[in-house]
Amino acid sequence: MSKAFASQADLDAKTITFEQLSPHCWAYTAEGDPNSGVIIGDDAIMVCDTTATPDMAQDLIARIRTVSDKPIKYVLLTHYHAVRVLGASAYKAEGATEVIASQGTLELIRERGAQDMLSEMERFPRLFQGADSVPGLTWPTLVVGGGNPTLGEVPGAITLDLGGVRVKVWHPGPGHTKGDTVAWVEEEGVLYSGDLVEYEAGVYTGDAQLEEWPATLEALRALNATALVPGRGAAMKNSDGVNKALDYTKLWVQTLFKCGQEAAAQNMDLKAAMAHTRASMDPIFGHVFIYEHCLPFDVTRAFDEAQGIKHPRIWTAARDKDMWDALQG
Repeated sequence: MSKAFASQADLDAKTITFEQLSPHCWAYTAEGDPNSGVIIGDDAIMVCDTTATPDMAQDLIARIRTVSDKPIKYVLLTHYHAVRVLGASAYKAEGATEVIASQGTLELIRERGAQDMLSEMERFPRLFQGADSVPGLTWPTLVVGGGNPTLGEVPGAITLDLGGVRVKVWHPGPGHTKGDTVAWVEEEGVLYSGDLVEYEAGVYTGDAQLEEWPATLEALRALNATALVPGRGAAMKNSDGVNKALDYTKLWVQTLFKCGQEAAAQNMDLKAAMAHTRASMDPIFGHVFIYEHCLPFDVTRAFDEAQGIKHPRIWTAARDKDMWDALQG
């Protein structure tokens, strides 16, 4: 019997936690659902990842307003996935003047943002409550690593002063996507990683650069963060926790890609590659949230990359379901 597609059967609400990690840094987490980060300065606020719809963003905004009335001036897109970016329009009424992303993320929005929006809405109905409030794709106004001043693009890293707290934003390397962007509050040791790092939840790799991802994780480890807001999972509140999350993600990525390489080398078909990967992944990760959702997308991408397809193929709602029927039957 086929498993229910992706997360369509996941309809139970998760308990949301809004907690302070340092004098200026907060984490918005929900039992393995996508996280958001909040950095509150004396003059302005930054939100890292917006939630999936403007309607759903209202809960995060309401929680921010219990601790600060400053304008939410900056919205950071850690990558292009719809569940992270489509709530951005809600922050305009709260003072948002800049939507920040990397050059790689801008390119992915141009190339596949529309397909991704429809694909993810089919995969995660609970996470797209109020989908009719989404005005369309979210476009960055400030692009890190670009070279077109008419789009407000800024080469390299940028540092933003929110008043009493400085935030460095940059693309540390490919991983979850080719355009992942992080926010680093160095003075307080807090890192907002987006989906480059996860903990005790499925690590979605359907659009990943698996070969390069471990090196990007090590670049983040070198920051010696003492707190971390991962893309999914609980916020890490000490150095040991940060390293535990980095190790968890690295083990997932390396195990998955090794299995994909082995399957390709042995001329397996995709269904055989799935069974081969399960033998290694299930005992370690089979218990975590959205494991069964992520695994078929992950195996497909690992098998592709192992066969030399470096630029991930575009997922569409139709391709999603064809793949799911083939691998989760």
